[in-house]
Amino acid sequence: MREPNPEKLNELVGKLVGDLGVSLAGASVLLGDRLGLYKAMADGAPVTPSELAKKTSLHERYLREWLCGQAASGYIDYDSEKDAFSLSPEQAMAFAEEQSPAFFAGAFDVVQSTYLDEPKVADAFRTGKGVGWHEHSKCLFSGTERFFRPGYNANLVSNWIPALDGVEEKLKAGARVADVGCGHGASTIVMAQAYPKSEFFGFDYHMPSIERAKSLAKEAGVGDRITFAQASAKDFPARGYDLVAFFDCLHDMGDPVGAGKHVKEALAKDGAWMIVEPFANDHLKDNLNPVGRIFYNASTFICTPASLSQEVALGLGAQAGERRLRQVATEAGFKRFRRATETPFNMIFEVHA
Repeated sequence: MREPNPEKLNELVGKLVGDLGVSLAGASVLLGDRLGLYKAMADGAPVTPSELAKKTSLHERYLREWLCGQAASGYIDYDSEKDAFSLSPEQAMAFAEEQSPAFFAGAFDVVQSTYLDEPKVADAFRTGKGVGWHEHSKCLFSGTERFFRPGYNANLVSNWIPALDGVEEKLKAGARVADVGCGHGASTIVMAQAYPKSEFFGFDYHMPSIERAKSLAKEAGVGDRITFAQASAKDFPARGYDLVAFFDCLHDMGDPVGAGKHVKEALAKDGAWMIVEPFANDHLKDNLNPVGRIFYNASTFICTPASLSQEVALGLGAQAGERRLRQVATEAGFKRFRRATETPFNMIFEVHA
């Protein structure tokens, strides 16, 4: 047996204690989100467990334990003199305000799906087969929409589309747009709200997601300007689109090159393909950071199994990086490829034939 370095062992154990606490706190975030506890505290007024019980009609003893755990995590504040708990404005943005650009509670639905679906992924490790998107637990679908929606709300109309050459002007004047792999339609709805003269089409192979997208679009008041339909990235109707957008989905596809070839056929003569992908550098050593940690682990359970469940099974993964994505676009027949802009979580590419 090799002799461990005591200092390095203590450092690792300390990290594991922190990670164990985070793992358990994630389930508590889910609980608080689903029971409406964060929203009940969103006004920032300090509350005791008894007062929160009256506001929510929930059991006081359970609430005290939850509040203590949240305070220990730093997710809510605790006033020891008043023995009361509260949400700061920043904490409210992260946990209570769905439309906030910093809303994070929805991400833990995705985390829950990785635990629920671990047996399926473990079996895929043994067989080499994939796990299709549709084979995952339902919380993945809603969690993905709630996790990515804040970023779309904050960046899509204000930064990403304006960074594309001439695309914003077309959308304002009236353009035809396809949102491929649209899921619950968060990105499609944001665009439809911002550009009322344009016509939008949302496509996804997962029919339950399409049905949910239709409902959300109707609630948002843009159901009459979006056509949602079940279709894959390789067979959605080719109708001369001015913009085809892939939001955080190209790396999930088994045949991204084939999807790119179909996009090329579906675009209008001067149309653009916008590819939004998780932020990643080209080399592993440069992705060994907190963002890379999230995406590599999510990719292990969700993105790579999805790709390996499909034809070709290229398995790009969520940390493909610009070089590999450029290669996909080039092999699909596109000649112009550039990074238009980026955020800490995303890279936005503009592609032309």
